[in-house]
Amino acid sequence: MAPTSRILLCRHSQAEHNVDLDYSIPDAPLTALGKKQSAALQKQIAGLYDSVDVVVSSPLRRTLQSTKLGWGPAVERLGGISKVVCLPQAQECNDFPCDTGSPRQELESLDEFKGFNLELLTPDWTSKQGFYAPDRATIAKRAQWVRQFLRGRPEHTIVLVAHGDILRQITSTAEGPSTYQWKNAEVREFRFNKAWVDKDECFLEQEHDIAAAGGYEATSTEMDL
Repeated sequence: MAPTSRILLCRHSQAEHNVDLDYSIPDAPLTALGKKQSAALQKQIAGLYDSVDVVVSSPLRRTLQSTKLGWGPAVERLGGISKVVCLPQAQECNDFPCDTGSPRQELESLDEFKGFNLELLTPDWTSKQGFYAPDRATIAKRAQWVRQFLRGRPEHTIVLVAHGDILRQITSTAEGPSTYQWKNAEVREFRFNKAWVDKDECFLEQEHDIAAAGGYEATSTEMDL
């Protein structure tokens, strides 16, 4: 079923580091406005909820919050937040504090994140080394890994809530990473490119712009675009 899967990619809502481009904020959470954006997005995408088969999220705080607030009805229909696939490989690219996740035990100690299944968060997920290193070659390999992970899922409609920089890498083509400027709380629909789906690269191609509840907020590699 994977080659025909519907992939709904979503960028998180406004987070604290987006406001003043302060990348020193550890595992930056959503702002009050970001939470309102997620609530607004929920209304915009209400028609999608019944078709969603699985929700995957980067385990940074802002993406977990965006998943819980923006995709809540779909998550509840699928059995609650314990069914969300918290995928460390979908974390943001750079090694700034704002783009570095929190240790599993820290997240599990916070009421807001209790209930999420964090079993995939190994101790090295916050290291920004090895598989999670911020160099371009490693990021490209990690983005390819995420595409292969999505390709291997049995579900038809898959939601992935992630970050602007890694989403540009996940939506790479043979020409290189995307330069699309993702808005906060934006959802876009993709499918696997038929010419590439059986290859290691398994590139995606866009089908539709679905919704956006926020405006454009720069990411920490904006200087590269």
